[in-house]
Amino acid sequence: MIFAIEEINNSSNILPGVSLGYKIYDSCRSTPLSIKASLALMNSQEQGVLSDQSCIKPSTVHAIIGHSTSTPTIGVATTVGPFKVPLISHFATCACLSNRKDFPTFFRTIPSDYYQSRALAKLVKHFGWTWVGAIRTDNDYGNNGMATFLQAAQQEGICIEYSEAIFRTDPREKFLKVVEIVKKSTSKVIVVFAAGPDLDLLVKELLIQNVTGLQWVGSEAWITDRFLASKEGYKILGGAIGFAIPNAEIPGLKEFILNTRPSNTPGNTGLKEFWETVFNCSLTVHRNATLMPCMETETWEGIENQYTDVSELRIPNNVYEAVYAAAHSLHNLLTCKIGQGPFDGKTCADNSRIKPWQVLHYLSRVNFTCRNGERVYFDENGDPAARYALVNWQLNKEGITAFEIIGLYDASLPDEQPFVMNDVSPVWAGDQQKVPKSVCSESCLPGTRKAIVKGKPICCFDCIPCAEGEFSNATDAVDCAKCPVEYSSNEQRNLCLLKTVEFLSFEELMGMILVTFSVFGACLTVIIAAIFFQYRYTPIVRANNSELSFLLLFSLTLCFLCSLTFIGQPSEWSCMLRHTAFGITFVLCISCVLLKTTVVLMAFRATLPGSNIMKWFGPTQQRLSVLAFTLIQVLICVLWLTISPPFPQKNTKYYKEKIILECDVGSAVGFYAVLGYIGFLSVMCFVLAFLARKLPDNFNEAKFITFSMLIFCAVWITFIPAYISSPGKFTVAVEIFAILASSFGLLLCIFFPKCYIILLKPGKNTKKHMMGKMPSKSL
Repeated sequence: MIFAIEEINNSSNILPGVSLGYKIYDSCRSTPLSIKASLALMNSQEQGVLSDQSCIKPSTVHAIIGHSTSTPTIGVATTVGPFKVPLISHFATCACLSNRKDFPTFFRTIPSDYYQSRALAKLVKHFGWTWVGAIRTDNDYGNNGMATFLQAAQQEGICIEYSEAIFRTDPREKFLKVVEIVKKSTSKVIVVFAAGPDLDLLVKELLIQNVTGLQWVGSEAWITDRFLASKEGYKILGGAIGFAIPNAEIPGLKEFILNTRPSNTPGNTGLKEFWETVFNCSLTVHRNATLMPCMETETWEGIENQYTDVSELRIPNNVYEAVYAAAHSLHNLLTCKIGQGPFDGKTCADNSRIKPWQVLHYLSRVNFTCRNGERVYFDENGDPAARYALVNWQLNKEGITAFEIIGLYDASLPDEQPFVMNDVSPVWAGDQQKVPKSVCSESCLPGTRKAIVKGKPICCFDCIPCAEGEFSNATDAVDCAKCPVEYSSNEQRNLCLLKTVEFLSFEELMGMILVTFSVFGACLTVIIAAIFFQYRYTPIVRANNSELSFLLLFSLTLCFLCSLTFIGQPSEWSCMLRHTAFGITFVLCISCVLLKTTVVLMAFRATLPGSNIMKWFGPTQQRLSVLAFTLIQVLICVLWLTISPPFPQKNTKYYKEKIILECDVGSAVGFYAVLGYIGFLSVMCFVLAFLARKLPDNFNEAKFITFSMLIFCAVWITFIPAYISSPGKFTVAVEIFAILASSFGLLLCIFFPKCYIILLKPGKNTKKHMMGKMPSKSL
């Protein structure tokens, strides 16, 4: 501070013709003494300290620089705030001091712990540490800094195993308790937000109990503390990593220190004792008879100690900037042009009676660049830009702890990547080259998800395998994602595989067999129709209503062929065609059988005396009846297709590992109406055929119709549970089988006996034989 003031006083660029003075108080880290000093600075009267008594100087200071720690600074800032006296600290980092309402005159040249605490959380997260311990100094600095760190750590997904507070005045039992907690903990990383003297006492206890191998993460208060970085301290803290104020160079400081000699000026005698200790001499006659008097030949040249070492000017540079900030504020105040001032009426300050509140106004707007190239300014809270050097404790070739800069943290960079790392490889705890691990639970591999353990922090979890149909392809997945409908998870549950699509195709064996039977049935029907056409004038063909027989054969051909629409990949048109074609062709078929049965039954009733009932069952009436029965089914199908038609769908419920392509019936009412109407006609046909089964004539085919209807109903009644219980493509196969079985049943029962007579027993194909009475037989 003295160097900066003398540099300003000797400069012609800043405060020309004006000399700065100063008073220095030692508060001994005591808050009451700090407040007492601040009151003295604001109210003390001059006692002839200055050699030039003609110098015009007010009794109160215009700005105060200090304190070095947060708790005393809070006391000073609270004291001087109401009097509008600017207070500039070089080392008080508590985030609470950024509160402009409580501390309206506070400024600092060191970043707020708000940024450092968040930076520490990001640093811990950057290296993958999610399970850490926390130790802090039990004062405003430590408590506020750690509170912000804990909040930021929670946001970053970091868990704190323990959080302990220490203070240098605590009894030894307190430090031993903290050591025991550290020894029993499972975390391998400790974040320390503490002052050097407090941590030093803890390090000594850890050294006694040989607690080594832990990774320490530190705040700027101790990470560059030379006293801590001794050989004994390195055994415990070796490989420590943390944030420090960026190092700086102050031109001319080294020469100033080497040329400094003790002064007899009252109030400036602090160097005397240090001088006597270093050079082992006495500056005061008869003060110490055992020491030789100091000569004027003593020099700092060749003396290497903490006083002459200017390699670590992190905090001294903050003092340098604080002095210059106050000087620039005064310079801007004194160079104010009349009529352009910032105060009421655009007035300037009275240079002969400068008030602290006027300096405060200019200080809040100061913006300049120091000789070392660093820019100095304050934000609305009195804080500077937050930039930290990332420091790592390493041993150099001489075995001395070196604070190696391995990176930089800049709060102005994006949150995703606020670190700028350099090429220096860090050394970790135990002089290891590999980043240590500190997690409560090992990472969950892809294919699993994290499950929180009740009663433990979120960082302690179990790894649960993903369920079937779910996957996770990232480490430490919180949830398993569901595979898309068309995909299923593999055995490892770390990716989704495309499901196999299943439908009854023409290429597979089952499809080929069904197609063969379908085509065979259609061909057989055509052959029978050809035989009937060839022998259409024979009695057996004519006696069995040849027109209905040919229509029945045509409808059976369609029934055999409609089963082909059920094979192949479902589409909108195939889904609508297969059900409607099936419904209409079967109704046409059953209608023909029903009319044949009715005609047989009515023919025998017509033989009764006075009966003319057959006039209602002539060829025209038969055609109209078949058409009417079929049109009803057509109408049902039209309504079904209009309201809610069948459509193709991907069924993923039955099989989880494959997709079944099938036709959804759309409207269940329409589907059941089609089947119900077929069933209704079948039951009617069965009942009428059963009633006509004992009619005695040879051309009575009611018994064959009865048997065919019995087969038809049995097939479709059996079809219902088989259809429901059959999976995938077998559902379609069962439906095709039912169509073919019932069609073959009708074809064989009704037409094979006639073909047998036509082809193999032509002697029975005569009118005489057909009109003969046969004895009644039970079915």
